[in-house]
Amino acid sequence: MAKKILVLLMFCLTAWTAKAQELQCDVVVNSEQVQYTDKQLFTDMQTRIFEFMNNRRWTEQAYRPEERIKCRLLINLTEMPEIGVFKANVQVVSVRPAYGTGYESTLFSFIDKDWTFQFNTAQPLDFAENSYTSNLSSMLAFYAFMIIGIDNDSFGRLGGASAFDKARGVLNLAASQGPGYQGWKAFDSNRNRYWLIDNMQDPQFLPFREGLYNMHRNGLDIMIENPEKARQSVLTALESIQRLQQQKPNSAVVRSFFDAKADELVNMFKNAAPAQKQQAYALLSQTDPTNNSKYEVLLKR
Repeated sequence: MAKKILVLLMFCLTAWTAKAQELQCDVVVNSEQVQYTDKQLFTDMQTRIFEFMNNRRWTEQAYRPEERIKCRLLINLTEMPEIGVFKANVQVVSVRPAYGTGYESTLFSFIDKDWTFQFNTAQPLDFAENSYTSNLSSMLAFYAFMIIGIDNDSFGRLGGASAFDKARGVLNLAASQGPGYQGWKAFDSNRNRYWLIDNMQDPQFLPFREGLYNMHRNGLDIMIENPEKARQSVLTALESIQRLQQQKPNSAVVRSFFDAKADELVNMFKNAAPAQKQQAYALLSQTDPTNNSKYEVLLKR
């Protein structure tokens, strides 16, 4: 009898771990710029957003607790134009482990300057895939799916397709049924939520998505066992991104890529053979001139 109970407990534990939520999301709400006496409101906001991101299963994929995607939302409240309405800029960051190491690679980094939302403690923060609930829940859900999709692309070739479809669904509902807040439409900005998902689903950006896979699975994940081969895979990925940049200059996802990866790329190549260092510098300085001062380290012997 005791053995049967033990087996049942193990089965239940296995079933629970297989269904663990996808995200391990740290949430910080900075309210220093907002003049409002009830500071508990901001504490409640941070808690509710944390629970929204972490206590929900976003997909049907099976994740063990240790496989949850580490990510962060830094929500910087900039204005409260009326009671219960907030404007903010938000940095969204996700990281990915490198196989066989304790190193965590920044995979996605994006600053969204177009957050406007309503929040009060009396209303639940709900989400449904097939209906619009609120701008806050839509923005959070959109980035949850983007984080999952980009993470999946880094582990499997074009593996993020279904998550990107879900992000597109959130965007379409917010654009068509929402109250007209910024960030959901093409003409709002050239670097917003619309362009992020549009880039990731544009067939012309397939080389970028394949480059994410090559850079991580065939590059970062084998860096310890075969650094020369790993760097070569990264160079191949950078060549694809360079060609894309020439075809689609200043695209949202390419800018986001270099925001996340510039420092890591320097560290990856600064101890490479001279030929690889020179090739890396040429690709990086041409494709990402904004960070050229960082890449100049690669010119040193």
